Order: sequence, then C-alpha cells, then structure tokens
Amino acid sequence: MKRIVFVLFLQFLVIDFIWAQERERTPIGGRPDLKGDLFIDFGFNTLNNKPEDLRTRFIQSRTFNMYYQTEINIGEATGLTFNPGIGIGTDKMAFTEDRTLFNNPVIGPESSRLLEITEVYGDNISITKNNVSLNYLEIPLEFRYHFKKNNYSRSMRVALGGKVGYLMNAHTKIEYTDQNGLTRRIKDRQSFGLNPLRYGVYTRMGFPGFNIWGYYGLNEVFQRDRGPFNTQATQFNFGVSFALF
Repeated sequence: MKRIVFVLFLQFLVIDFIWAQERERTPIGGRPDLKGDLFIDFGFNTLNNKPEDLRTRFIQSRTFNMYYQTEINIGEATGLTFNPGIGIGTDKMAFTEDRTLFNNPVIGPESSRLLEITEVYGDNISITKNNVSLNYLEIPLEFRYHFKKNNYSRSMRVALGGKVGYLMNAHTKIEYTDQNGLTRRIKDRQSFGLNPLRYGVYTRMGFPGFNIWGYYGLNEVFQRDRGPFNTQATQFNFGVSFALF
C-alpha cells in the first residue's frame, strides 16, 4: 500500500505541475483545458472459466481504478486519437461461504488454496469482513474515436484498447469476533500464486465527463497449478468512470 500511495503522489505531482502551467494561461474562474484525462473508475469484478467452488460475491467484489491518459491526434479532423497513460488498478474479491485464500503448504510459498475461515480460526467466531485485495501499477493504451471531429472536448467517444498491469501488492483481510467478544483484524500479505503480470483488452464509451467501460483479461489470474483447484480462471471487470478533467 505504501508503494501505491507513493506512485499516486508522484502522479498527482506531475498532474498538478501541468495544471499550474495551464492556469497561467486560463482566465480566472475558467476550467483549465488540459490535454488528457484523469479517469476514476468504479465497478465490479468476477472470474471467468472458474470452478463452482471459486464463486465470488457480486456486490462485495469491487474495482477501483485511477488513470491519467494523454492525447495524441492521429491526422487532422479524423476523429481518432491515441491515448497512452499510467495509473493504479485495484480489485477486491470476496469469495462465497466465508472462504478466502490461504497458502498451500503442499505446493510452497507462491501458492494458495481456498478454505473456510472457521476451518483456520475456529468455529465459534462471527465474521464481519472478508476479502482479497489486488493492487496493480498499470499502463493503459487506447484508440478513441470522437464523433464531433471539430470539438473533441464535447464529443461522444468510443475507445478500444489494452492494458498491462504489474501486481504490486496482494493481501487478504479478515475481521471477526470470537466467543469472548474480542474483535480481531488479520491482514495476510503474500503472493498467493497470483500472476505478477496481467493484461487484457477493454472498451470505454460515453462523453468527456462520464463513461461506461468493460475489461476482459487475456491471461490467467493465478499462475498455472499454483491457485486454488488448479484454476485457469481469467478476469472480467466492468463499471462506470468519471473524468475529473
């Protein structure tokens, strides 16, 4: 998490510097016309091609992303731009039936199995929080088509692209109350046999300030034969996004 905060801090320093330069040329009270977008994505994630035992809870399995993407015009009045960027992608996965990931000692350190929390911490507990957090440093690359070729900043747009992410941090978070009323919070940080890289394709559609989006992962979430049930599951995320500028 410290690394994520540090990367975000650097990202906002760069954005603030650009904004400061634009403010010098923008009338008081005007909105700076920055070349690019700062997207905030909200959504949900699920697993494709998964065994029945690896089901997740929909509402609790949430996604939050933050990307800054610049804009490179492709020809005059074509409506096309190329938009590379950088940002942070975070997913919370919540497995059903109060289960979560634990290391698999049979395979070794970089592995995981899915167990009921009561099987590890005892039957007489009341579980109040249970999720797996994945945090990525990501590079999105997309092509956009703007329907208003003479005014991209006010145009409906459709984007198609891909992104690659590096797993900076993965951990489980459990909170429960035991039979004596003692509340315990446990955060277990390890690799869980997850793939250190993820990559996939995505699409985005909407207006400059609001979009809907979907992402389809092209590689497996876990390394081969290191995840629970030897799963070969991939990821599907979707949601809405807002452009801060």
